[in-house]
Amino acid sequence: MNRPTFLQGALAGLSASVVGAGGFWTLGLVIGTDPALRLVVAVLSLAYAVYLLKQCAGRTGRAVTVAVWLVGAAGLWFAAPSLLTYVIAHVLFVWLIRALKFYASLLTALADLGLCAVSVAAATAAALHTGSVLLSLWCFFLIQALWIAIPPTLQSAARPTSAPPTADDRFQHAYTVAEAAVRKLAALN
Repeated sequence: MNRPTFLQGALAGLSASVVGAGGFWTLGLVIGTDPALRLVVAVLSLAYAVYLLKQCAGRTGRAVTVAVWLVGAAGLWFAAPSLLTYVIAHVLFVWLIRALKFYASLLTALADLGLCAVSVAAATAAALHTGSVLLSLWCFFLIQALWIAIPPTLQSAARPTSAPPTADDRFQHAYTVAEAAVRKLAALN
């Protein structure tokens, strides 16, 4: 499956923001604001993780990823760190999924981590300035939708493009083609 577009990510973020704000408002009346906010963060994090897993090409590891997320989220819930630490941990779960499923280089994964930091900062600023959960979630998810602009891998510019390919380059190309074929076969099963 192809990577989602920015518009798909923005629409998913808008939906998550509206549902999250409504859930926070409803749950806040019943269980209080702090537990309601933590529950909304956990549910939206899981929903976003599932959304990402549906978008990735490989089918392997989805159940394990969700299971690890559930164990991590339960551990966070019972450890009860500060709200900011709780949110950052859930954002790191999402980042880890994207880093492992969508990126082939450390630089692109680190660029995504920077995007996650910016999205948390924007959501925090929106929450502090407006007090609105809806705007805070919208800022977060709108910036998160930009992850599709990060290329899966960054090519090194150190090698001149006019040099003829060496035997190592031809081997690497054949290896990459064979790997892609095996991935396609594995995805069909």
